Amino acid sequence: MTAQDEPERNPVVLVHGWNHHPGIWNRLSPLLEKEGVPVWRFDFSALERPSIRSIAIAFGRYVDAMREETGYTGEIDIVCHSLGTCAARYYLEVIDGEVPVRQLIGLGAPNTGSALAELFFDHEKGPEIKRKLAGIFVPDGFNPAADPLVCDVRFESKVMQDLTRAGLRTDITYRVIVTENAGRDPAFFPWFSGQTWERDDKGIFRATFSGDGIVSNRESALPGIPSDCIPCTGTDTVLPLQYCHIHMPRNPLVMDHVLRLLRQ
Repeated sequence: MTAQDEPERNPVVLVHGWNHHPGIWNRLSPLLEKEGVPVWRFDFSALERPSIRSIAIAFGRYVDAMREETGYTGEIDIVCHSLGTCAARYYLEVIDGEVPVRQLIGLGAPNTGSALAELFFDHEKGPEIKRKLAGIFVPDGFNPAADPLVCDVRFESKVMQDLTRAGLRTDITYRVIVTENAGRDPAFFPWFSGQTWERDDKGIFRATFSGDGIVSNRESALPGIPSDCIPCTGTDTVLPLQYCHIHMPRNPLVMDHVLRLLRQ
């Protein structure tokens, strides 16, 4: 088969996460482009005090604009990091259920809410957690109550309730990619000694190695969708820190897995 005979690849929309920008995809994008995949980079970093709903609306407008610009009318693939997954899902499931999408791939997504977001508000644990993550994951002087996105990923937020009521679309193939500290290496996420905060079924907060340092694997889980876990075992050449939430979009093993899914 010649290059001219190869089927057209679905455009891939890349959606970054909270407090970040499209630069997080600077290693994945060239790999996609090398395979002839059109890459659409959605950027919401310039939105002032964004909420998941406002990001979702901006996401929909961006996709519409790219369709008009390129003339593409078919299905798209979407690869999201972290909270960006929630925003994309909100648009596709709550706002507009007709957008043609083939796959939605979420990396380290707080699909059911975030224990860490809850703990930011905890009078006992919150100050110490914010101190540890200052300059690493949250800005200095971080005030969670003033950040709509943090409030949106609390377990009982209206956004989480809206997503639960809407349910997953049956015409979209959902993919959940997570990592975990299988080797229990403190270097995986040194600020929490290699662990991740989560809330169990009884509402008790605890630390677990089944997470990426920021989002626990139980928070990423979607009903009926098996999660693809890429564990840090300490036996490969990828540094433990590259498995954590912050670096997941640039982890070579994660990127390879994303590419395999997109080829299907």
